[in-house]
Amino acid sequence: MDILLAIKAIIMGLVEGFTEFLPISSTGHLILAGSLLNFTGEKVKVFEIAIQAGAILAVMWEFRVRIGAVLTGLTSDPKQQKFVVNLVVAFLPAAVLGLLFAKMIKQFLFAPVPVALAFIVGGFVILWVEKRNKMRVGLARIESVDDMNMMDAFKVGCAQAFALIPGTSRSGATIIGGMLFGMSRKASTEFSFFLAIPTLLAATVYSVYKERALLSTADLPLFGIGGVAAFISAFLCVRWLLRYISTHDFTVFAWYRIVFGIVVIASAHYGWVVWAD
Repeated sequence: MDILLAIKAIIMGLVEGFTEFLPISSTGHLILAGSLLNFTGEKVKVFEIAIQAGAILAVMWEFRVRIGAVLTGLTSDPKQQKFVVNLVVAFLPAAVLGLLFAKMIKQFLFAPVPVALAFIVGGFVILWVEKRNKMRVGLARIESVDDMNMMDAFKVGCAQAFALIPGTSRSGATIIGGMLFGMSRKASTEFSFFLAIPTLLAATVYSVYKERALLSTADLPLFGIGGVAAFISAFLCVRWLLRYISTHDFTVFAWYRIVFGIVVIASAHYGWVVWAD
C-alpha cells in the first residue's frame, strides 16, 4: 500500500471519529480535509461514509450495557420496546428524504463553500437555542431517553433530516433539535448517540452496496485503516463529550463553526487555499 495514501486514510479516520458526535459536522470536516489533502473523487466519498462504521462501533461499545438490555428485553420488556420504536420513528425522516434527494445533495452541496455556509448558519442556530434555554425557567420536560414518546422521537428525526445538508452536523441537528423540543442536554445527547447507530449503519451499507462497482478487495486495507482510526478517535470523543456536557453548554462549538466557516469562505474568495470540489 502507498504510505502517503495510508497516512491520508488515517487522517481522514481521525477527522471522522473526532467530529462525528460533536455538533460541528463530520461530513463537512471530511470534505474540507479531503480537499486539503487532495483526497477526493467518487471512491473517496464511499470511503468517507464507510469509515463511519468505526465510529458506530465506538458508540456501541460505550453503550454496550444498554444495547444488551435492549436486545434481551426486546420481546418482553415494554421499556425497551418503546425505546426501539422511538429509534425507528426518529430514523425514518432522514432515511426517506435521503433516498429521495441524495443524488441532488451530492451534486450541488458536497463542496467546501456550501459546507462553510452551513457551518455558519448552524453556529447561529446553536447560539439561539442555548440562549433560549438559559431564559427558560425550570427543568427540561424530558430528562431521560426513556421519557420520550413517539412524537418526541419524530421531532428529533425531522431535525436529523436537516443534516442531509453537508456541514449541518447530524449530531448537532439531533442534540440541538432535542433541546429545542424540551429534552435535557444529557437526554438529547444520549439519544443522538443511539440514533447514530441505525442511521450511520444504514448509510454505510447503502453507500457501499450502491457504489460496489467502484470498489475492489485491494481497497480493504485502506478502508480498514480509516475505520480503525475512526473507532479510536470516536471512542475518545464520546467519553470526553459525556463528561463535557455535565458542566458545559455548546456555545463554544457554535463559535467554532462560525469562525471556521468564515475562514473557509475567505480563503476561497481570496485564493489562499484552492479548494477541490
